[in-house]
Amino acid sequence: MGDRLTPARSAAPSYRYDPRAGAGTPRRRGPAGSTILAAGAVLWVPGPVAKDGRRRKKPRIALVHRPKYDDWSLPKGKLEPGEGWRAAVLREVREETGYDCALGAELPAQHYRASGRPKEVRYWAAVPTGGVFAPNREVDRLEWLPPRKARERLTHARDRALVDALLECLGKAVRRL
Repeated sequence: MGDRLTPARSAAPSYRYDPRAGAGTPRRRGPAGSTILAAGAVLWVPGPVAKDGRRRKKPRIALVHRPKYDDWSLPKGKLEPGEGWRAAVLREVREETGYDCALGAELPAQHYRASGRPKEVRYWAAVPTGGVFAPNREVDRLEWLPPRKARERLTHARDRALVDALLECLGKAVRRL
């Protein structure tokens, strides 16, 4: 069974609402920890302004280098017990990039196997609202790249599809204006 990328709303859920933990908080089904739950973001900033003063340049996307895996990825990480999806993605982006962020549209979820177990990762588009990157034990480098270069740099093909999903969301937002 290979990687698959599906919209979060239509994905077979591996969680259920737990009223004691708050809205949107997943709770694992079956044996404890049977599905690894994680949350991540495609962190982006608008592209630089062109010489004529218009913002025609492509957005820049943050990629992180994880020395443990020697890969380039999008910021993401596992949910802590009782933690909701949105709280997890905000925490993980802050831990891995040093940036606080505002979440935008939910992007497609990823479902794949990690260490022999099923894993579900839900993603959001996000923009930084403050902070600064400092290398840490999980992430030693962060680069802001235009979409084409970000796709080329990403280690996993499943992450490239998230760059496309972000661009599609941004395109829809521009067409609505």
